[in-house]
Amino acid sequence: MGLNTADDSREGIEKYLKRNPTTSFVALDGEKIVGVIMAGHDGRRGFIHHTAVLSEYRGRHIGKALVEHAMSALDKEGINKVALVAFQRNEVGNGFWEKLGFSVRNDLVYRNKNIHDLHRIDT
Repeated sequence: MGLNTADDSREGIEKYLKRNPTTSFVALDGEKIVGVIMAGHDGRRGFIHHTAVLSEYRGRHIGKALVEHAMSALDKEGINKVALVAFQRNEVGNGFWEKLGFSVRNDLVYRNKNIHDLHRIDT
């Protein structure tokens, strides 16, 4: 997963959750956060921005449950298609998404441009 200090700051995440109040979820073990999914939409298409499960909790279907909750919430808001971007080198993540039926689109070119300088934090 890739993060940056501006968009993925506490304030940036709060802003995202305010815009998408019903489509992002956390998984808890007691009071401990063990998994998260940040999903939202633009009114037309859904997008999964971040998904993570603590490594010691993987293999317990927590990630799958988070994705199912997000997809169901997006469906309730009239969204029919959901996209995501994963780093090519993220073999575990790409295997997870493929197992859940997310396909690779070889006919698209992903592009982005920073409006401001961002400090990347690759995890």
